[in-house]
Amino acid sequence: MKIFLNSKLVPEAKAVVSVFDHGLLYGDGVFEGIRAYRGRVFLLEEHVDRLYDSAKAIDLKIPMSKKKMRQAVVDTCKANKIIDGYIRLVVTRGVGSLGLNPYLCKVPQVIIITGNIQLYPKKLYDEGMKVITVGTIRNHPEAVNPRIKSLNYLNNVLAKIEAINSGVLECIMLNHQGHVAEASGDNIFIIKGDCVLTPAVSCGILEGLTRNLVMELAREAGYTVEEVCMTRYDLFTADEMFLTGTAAEIIAVVDVDRRKIGRGKPGRVTRKLAAMFTDHTKQTGTPIG
Repeated sequence: MKIFLNSKLVPEAKAVVSVFDHGLLYGDGVFEGIRAYRGRVFLLEEHVDRLYDSAKAIDLKIPMSKKKMRQAVVDTCKANKIIDGYIRLVVTRGVGSLGLNPYLCKVPQVIIITGNIQLYPKKLYDEGMKVITVGTIRNHPEAVNPRIKSLNYLNNVLAKIEAINSGVLECIMLNHQGHVAEASGDNIFIIKGDCVLTPAVSCGILEGLTRNLVMELAREAGYTVEEVCMTRYDLFTADEMFLTGTAAEIIAVVDVDRRKIGRGKPGRVTRKLAAMFTDHTKQTGTPIG
């Protein structure tokens, strides 16, 4: 496997960073997870735009243009003969001191890794998944703002630990006001009648690119789509529920805190939107070539 490291492709064994890199020492950096479908990178421009927005929010200057970054992603996929796969794009603060001062880190590190990912077993996509609400709340927007896709994912990891220790693979995280925010790594949707509802960005969520696309697809299909504040009551009483994410794609939730959602299996709207999403992945993307 070839890894893009700063300005060139290197063998996996030589793709190393310093132990003094603040990405390792403090989780100081940003990243994107991107999909490739049928030899094309999906939503590449949107992912790169979000990467640069996250970097700007933490005052991290990425040492290459967006155009060169997009080309580097395509070149890395091409070098690894990626047809259908997963891309991890990482920018760390770079080598610095053992102190916190980020301005002592002079050269940010750009890393692009390609491979495969399957977040959940296929059975769960067919039958739907069970989730629980965890005690770990989503980061306060004025702490580490959830809109920043940073390397510091400990908030999400702690929630995932609670879920796994309770016998499920995913969870619901609330915000500091008790409203539904997101799963440990996915956005949340519910269906109520012909309305498709999802937590608003102001509820303390990462503005997912799959989330935004699903909202567009739902509107195209004639559904009313709203971004709202919701509580667990809204989840418990929903007709359907599903999660979205780059790695997860679209997966139904059929049980929340031992409350059966709808009929206890993936619903009609969820299945329709999942099919529309799959069709969209077949038609768009940046060619790897």
